[in-house]
Formats: sequence, structure tokens, C-alpha cells
Amino acid sequence: MMGGPRGGGMRGGMPGRGPHYDRKPVNKKATLLRLLKYMMQFRYLLLLALVLTIVSNVFSMIGPKLSGNAIDCIAADGGVDFAGVGYYAMLMLFFYLASSVLSYLLQILMVRISRRVTLRMRRDLFERLCDMPVGFIDTHPVGDLISRIFYDTDTINTSLSSDVVHVLASMITIIGSLVMMLSISPPLVLIFAVTIPLSMMLTTFITRRTQPLFRLRSRKMGELNDFSEEMISGMKTLKAYNQEENTLASLDAINEEVVTSYYKSEYYSSIMGPSVNMVNNLSLSLISVFGALMFMNGKISLGNISSFVQYSRRFSGPINEIANIYGELQSAIAAADRVFTLLDEPLEKADAENAHVLTDVKGDVEMKDVSFGYEKGKTVLKNLSFEARSGALIAIVGPTGAGKTTLINLLMRFYDIESGRITVDGKAVDEVTRASLRRAYSMVLQDTWLFSGTIYDNIAYAKPGATRQEVEAVAKAAKIHNYIMSLPDGYDTVITDDGANISKGQKQLLTIARAMLVDAHMLILDEATSNVDTRTEVQIQKAMRLLMQNKTCFVVAHRLSTIKNADLILVVKDGNVIERGTHKELMKQGGFYRELYDSQFA
Repeated sequence: MMGGPRGGGMRGGMPGRGPHYDRKPVNKKATLLRLLKYMMQFRYLLLLALVLTIVSNVFSMIGPKLSGNAIDCIAADGGVDFAGVGYYAMLMLFFYLASSVLSYLLQILMVRISRRVTLRMRRDLFERLCDMPVGFIDTHPVGDLISRIFYDTDTINTSLSSDVVHVLASMITIIGSLVMMLSISPPLVLIFAVTIPLSMMLTTFITRRTQPLFRLRSRKMGELNDFSEEMISGMKTLKAYNQEENTLASLDAINEEVVTSYYKSEYYSSIMGPSVNMVNNLSLSLISVFGALMFMNGKISLGNISSFVQYSRRFSGPINEIANIYGELQSAIAAADRVFTLLDEPLEKADAENAHVLTDVKGDVEMKDVSFGYEKGKTVLKNLSFEARSGALIAIVGPTGAGKTTLINLLMRFYDIESGRITVDGKAVDEVTRASLRRAYSMVLQDTWLFSGTIYDNIAYAKPGATRQEVEAVAKAAKIHNYIMSLPDGYDTVITDDGANISKGQKQLLTIARAMLVDAHMLILDEATSNVDTRTEVQIQKAMRLLMQNKTCFVVAHRLSTIKNADLILVVKDGNVIERGTHKELMKQGGFYRELYDSQFA
């Protein structure tokens, strides 16, 4: 990564990471519409799910009516029409069984849809991150980004696979039950004119309290992930400074915030179910009382009362169920909003309309009067100018925070300059495509990055399809071949956990070998040999010079003894190039470079 330590100021004047970038209130309607848009990518499966839901609930709706008809087969004088009861019982068995089978198929279908939506969403998130400017990654917590890709999408997946089905089925059940109750006794339906508004008032009140709590919960989980990622990656430093207790105290504080946010969101959402259930029980009691009075007056049959009671429970039951899962839906909406907030982040600035592909690169690089700052009003580089001819070795030295890495960021167009001009072979970098510009460079950073895979795969990462001979050639040049061959599986040795099973110096040599493999016309080494011994570094520089004939090489170095043979040394201080020349020339000047050199060998 191009940034400095997580959570703090960044190298070369880069701004510190912002803790959050999603404190805006949730636009629930817009979020649901965007989530629906994702689901509509699988519209045919959704249509099938809708058909299954409707048919399953219609079959289920027929049951209570058949039950009432069976009860009415019992005469007032005690006579029973057994044939009629058996007929209706068989119909009930058929419809309930068919409804259950369709519900099972519906659940399987929704799991399939939610899995596809989650797969597409995660891919879109990762693709978006790949297309974002480096500055975004530098200034946002990694743990929070990971939380959005995995935790938030998992929350959405769970809601889509179960809650959406329940809500859809409940809506159909509510409408179907209402129609059936109206067909049996419209007067009894008036009871719901009192209880439904009461339920809506309770639901609205509780929703207003829970909606921001679920968003806070997701955000706190992102903070916990980021803290955990930082502490685990720095475990050796943590132990070396005996900071276990302080770290645990910090973890307890963050963990307490996470638990508290979970408790509050779950507490208020759990009130919803019992509150609505109380209102539903009230409606059932009123139906029983007024239904009995109507039966005594001969205005309704006993079977119809039984059917009406069943339909009333089906009518109020889904309302109660929706209330119970509403908290989960709120959590899913908050998670979806966090996902869409990330998807809405601006992409890296597009190439100019007339931008052309950089081809036949020779490696002539020039900076002229370049000024740049990561934040407005805070200039890091000021009117910087230098010229590097093809095949030259350019060394960039200076104190920490002088702007050395910033200079590299500008060469690669990870950031765009504020003023001035940068050219490659006389062509302004903002007039060529970023992809072709970056292909012209091969880069090795101080922070090594290796992925889980074989040593061969890690070296060949820069050049897919590279032969074993090519990989071995660059490994020999990087002075890592003998070490690789000493391993039991040689180049087939598997590297795990970002190279945790090999030393830092060996990791650095592997990344250097990877850079050598690229057929690039320019090479950037950003303090790339900081983890190897001086003797090995000198050997690497000689091998690099051999491999980089007629190519331009930029080296950011702290060990001044390793850049004595550089064609040009740029001494950067406070964003300015204060001295330039060869090692001998700068030593004769007796300026700041001489001070730096003498301080290393005093």
C-alpha cells in the first residue's frame, strides 16, 4: 500500500485515515429500490418466486373455509354428515400439503436468488475498489472496507433468503384473509378498523428509534474489524513493547461500543413483536365477543365463526411476524446502504477523451515546476523540476516526510499534480492512458505483498504465463534462487499468510524478482532493499543495472552507500529538490547530502 501506518499520519504528508464516511441518514426508499434493482437482474427467478408465493398462499387460504364447511356438516340436532366431513377433510389435506411443498420450493429458490445477488454485489464492490483512486484506499480503514464486502453483504443475503419471503408471503396472506373475512361477515371486519391503526402507530414509533441504531451497529462492527486487523498484523510490535494490557483495554472499549449498539438495536426491535401481538390478541377477543352475539341472533353460522376466527389469526399473524422480523429488515437496509455508499464513491478520474496509449517507451522522464499537496493548502512538493534520460539510474534521497514517496506517486499517476507538467518521452502523462503509463513501470515497494500460493506463482504474478526458466533467471539475478532451491519443494513451495513462513528480507527479494520479470521500460524501487543486508543490496543493484540497460530506474533509498553509482541523485527536503548531481559532485559541495552521508558513517 502506498500509505503509512494505519490510523495515523501518512508518509510524505498524506492525510490521516478518516474514521467514517457514511454518517448521512439512511434513505430507506432509495436503498430498497437499489436493492430491488440488484434482484431484478434475476427477474425470471423472481417471477417464478412470486408465482410460487401466490399459489402457495392461495392454497393455504382455502383451508379455513373448508374447515368451516366441515363444521357446518354437523346439524343442530346432533346429526353428522360424515360424507361431507370426509370430503372437506380430504380437500383440506390436499391444499395444505400442496401449499407446504410449494413453500419449500420457494425457500430453495429464494436462497438461490440471494446467493446470486450476494455474489454479484461482492464482485461489484471489489471491482469498484479496484477502480477507485489510491487516495481513497490510503485514507479509509481497511477493516471497515472488509466489513462492507463480507459482513454487510452477508446480512443482506440472510435477509433476502428468508425475511423477504416472509414479508411477501405475509402481504399476500393479509390481503387474502381480508377478502375471505369480508365474504363471511363485513361487520366483524370493522373491528380491525380500530386495531390496525393502533398497530401502525406502534410500528412507526419503534421504527423511528431502531433505524439509526442498526446503521450505528454496522459502523461499529467495521471499527472493530479495523482495530482487530491492525492489532493482529502488528502483534510482534505489540508484544515487543508489552502493550498487551493497553491493547486489551482499547479492545474492551471498542467491543463495549459494538455490544451496546447491538443491544440497543435488538432491544428496541424486539419490543415490536410483543407490542403488535398484544393488539392482535385484543382483536381476537373482540371477534369472539361480537361473533358470539351475532351467532345468538342467527346472523352467522358456527362454521363461519370458526372460519372467520382462523382468517383473523392469519390476518393478524403475518402483521405480528412482519413486526418480529422488522428489526432484521432494518439491519439489512442499513447494511445495504453502507454497501451502496461504497459503490457510490467516485472512481479514479477518467482518462482524457483524446488520451492515447503510451507505446515504444524509451524512458525519458521530466518533471517541470510540479507542485502537489494531498490536502488543499498543504503543499508537499513545490515547483519540483528534474530530468531523467533513458537508461539513467535516478536516486531520490532525503529525510523522512520530505516527499520522496509522493514523487513516486506522481510518476505513477496514483495522484494528479496541482500544477506543472510531467512527461514521458515528451508526452504529458495526463494525455496518455493510466493503464499504458503504469505498464511502462515496474515497481517494488518497501511494504512487500505476497499472496497465498507457490513461490513460482508469486514471482510470475507480474507476467502471467511466464516460463519456469524466466522465473529462475530473475530469481538468480535477485540473489534468491539458492534460497528457493534449499526449500523442500523449491519453486513449488507454498507461501502462506502474506509470506509469514519466510523472512522479510527473503520476501523483499521475491518482490524484486517479480519486478525484474516485467518487460517494463522504467523501474521504481521505493526503499525496496530496506530489508536486505548491505552486501546483498549492492549485488542486487549491479544485477538491476545489467537487466535495466537502456531503461530508466528510480530508487528511493536511505542507505546512501548503495547509490554511489547513480547517474543522478536528487536530494529532496521540505518538498523541494535542494541539491542534485552525482555522488562525487554532491560530496564535494559539502551540503545537506554530505551531512546525510557522514551521519550514516560517523
